[in-house]
Amino acid sequence: MALQDAILVALANGESSGYDLAKSFDVTVANYWTATAQQLYRELDKMAADGLVSARVVEQQRRPNKRVFALTDAGRAALRAATARPPKPTAIRDELLVQVEAIDHGDAAAIRSAVLAKRDASQAKLARYERRRATMLGGRDEAAYLTAGQRIGPYLTLARGIAFEEENIRWCDWVLSLTIPS
Repeated sequence: MALQDAILVALANGESSGYDLAKSFDVTVANYWTATAQQLYRELDKMAADGLVSARVVEQQRRPNKRVFALTDAGRAALRAATARPPKPTAIRDELLVQVEAIDHGDAAAIRSAVLAKRDASQAKLARYERRRATMLGGRDEAAYLTAGQRIGPYLTLARGIAFEEENIRWCDWVLSLTIPS
């Protein structure tokens, strides 16, 4: 999967400015794909040049004009193609795991601090994801939400993000329970 595919998915919900797309990435897509605002803008420009998105300028009062992007027919076809191809196997690339691997030869106290920071970050993300889940469910239980015929893709990816952060917290707690110098 490429950043382009994640942007196609985000724009499938409707047009968006680059700024709004970056904000929505932080809230929704971030549980399975990350990108900086600069990466998003570069990719949107490339996608516009390739005809996958169209851009129009929206004039604003008291603010600079903004460009709003929308999928084109070619973009919708690219999205369909992206969902039809098998995904590449997931590979973990985590600097913290490199540090933990070296704990016997490195600065164990610094690594412990890094694990604590990871746990704190995962707890904050989990809280954000849980708030989003509660908003999505709107007082219903999961079964009622899933059978109501609403879009389930965002819910399923959010559920995966929740499970991922829960596992990060469990792992960090386990590592911290070991006899690692503080």
